[in-house]
Amino acid sequence: MRGIVDCGQYAPVTTIDDELIELRREIHRHPELAGAERQTAGLVAEQLRAAGLRVTTGVGGHGVLAVLDGSADGPTVVYRADLDAVDVRHNALPFPRSGRVFDEGFASRVPEVAHLCGHDLHTAIGVGVARTLARDSTRVRGRLAFVFQPAEEPLQGARAMLATGLVQKLAPRESYALHCAPFPAGTLTVSPGYGLPGVDNLRIVLPGGDDAALAAVAAEVAKINTVEPPRSVDDYHARFHAVLDPRIAASIQESVSVVQWSEHTPEAPPAAGLMLKVWPQELFPELRLRIERLAAQAGGHVEYPYGDPFPAMVNSVDLSAAAGDYLSTALGPESVLWGRASWPHNCEDFALFLDEAPGAMFYLGVADAGTGMNGAPHTLDFAADERAIGLGVRAMAGLLTHRLAAG
Repeated sequence: MRGIVDCGQYAPVTTIDDELIELRREIHRHPELAGAERQTAGLVAEQLRAAGLRVTTGVGGHGVLAVLDGSADGPTVVYRADLDAVDVRHNALPFPRSGRVFDEGFASRVPEVAHLCGHDLHTAIGVGVARTLARDSTRVRGRLAFVFQPAEEPLQGARAMLATGLVQKLAPRESYALHCAPFPAGTLTVSPGYGLPGVDNLRIVLPGGDDAALAAVAAEVAKINTVEPPRSVDDYHARFHAVLDPRIAASIQESVSVVQWSEHTPEAPPAAGLMLKVWPQELFPELRLRIERLAAQAGGHVEYPYGDPFPAMVNSVDLSAAAGDYLSTALGPESVLWGRASWPHNCEDFALFLDEAPGAMFYLGVADAGTGMNGAPHTLDFAADERAIGLGVRAMAGLLTHRLAAG
């Protein structure tokens, strides 16, 4: 495993690393779905209060906002982690299980609910960064706001937290986050100008139509799709690694993933539901118009149950590049990977925090090919090398203080 190294002044501390691994495991044992993260939020608030931060709970649901004031006046920087787990029946890619067990002794005790997206690691890292910097706040030249967000999976929690206005009152200048990824443990990936697609939800309704007419419209809509779901864990890995190859990435600058389903009720006309994951988000008006024309040609119309599309998560070009340069110096250039395209299958409501204050989400490598840990979020066999927690803490603690010192 590469990259688990001293990151500037924040040297490895075995005791804290062990405590954070145990925190991750406790959260992993007791996963909570979106909107029900009461116990997870309580664990986070308890640790942050003990570290001396000013903590507000119940922010936009079970969100936690913790503030660390440094030793000198300066800007405010936000660091965000997410709290919720997933319903295994509806939020896991249908790859066969390998039969290998990596969480023996701390497996989920909640039927059909699990941390398959790595939010338990994200939370442990966020707590670790806060605790690390609270031990010596003289290094903090400004203010850090640690946001522990509920309901990321349904893309609801960020909006709910921001609706309280509490984050905006802190006037953040920049925002940062980490997300687990199937890259080698010991690496971090930066993606200047790229990120994750936006989402649009539509309903095609055919008053007076029939199933055949609806199927014909759906077949035309399917032609819009440019990205098929990965077929295996190996395919998943290959597609994720493709964003690192400039030659391949150049061919995937635009991507549209279409998910369809039929809606049948005796009282209503035939309808089809659509979810579009789109990069870049500037394609949304064109795609809506195209689908509206297809529906109109069949005598139907399009409805938008959620209004405007959910925005894409777009990393700042300048701030991502600056972070990559810093991390390359702090960790060593071999530990920093550079993404050159958007990963087309996932979405992220961290997008809304970036709309408030620019910044970046980084991919934290958690895969270990030697042991079979695939590091692939939303797969039934998702498993992560827990040593990546320590790297995430030291890298982000160093980066956040570096950004504050930039004035």
